[in-house]
Formats: sequence, structure tokens, C-alpha cells
Amino acid sequence: MNYKDDFDYVLENGINFGKGGQKKNANEGKVKTKAKKKKYITGAHGSGSAMQKAKYRTNRANRHKGE
Repeated sequence: MNYKDDFDYVLENGINFGKGGQKKNANEGKVKTKAKKKKYITGAHGSGSAMQKAKYRTNRANRHKGE
């Protein structure tokens, strides 16, 4: 196709700016982690690091509850 053919094609069919094209996998590029699971958030599995982080989370959640 030359420039004139492309121009005529656009005039006849228009340009689609929609969400067409390739569909991407929702999990592509994401790292699987256990850090968001309930046991890890509450520190219930016994890891010292997770228990400390759970303590920080509860302190942050309770920071403004007394007001």
C-alpha cells in the first residue's frame, strides 16, 4: 500500500481507537507471593518478621480509633 491507498482506507473505514488489539494475560509480569495471605498478614505462621509487620499493621490500624 502506498500513502494514497492508506489515506483512502482511513477515509472509508475510519480509525479505531478502541481497546482492540492483543489481549494481555492478567497475571503476566506479576510475582506470586504469600505476603498478602491472611496467615502472613496476622503473623500467625510464626515468622519473626511477619509477626513484627503484623504488630506494625495493628498499631497503624488502631492509631486513630480512640478519637
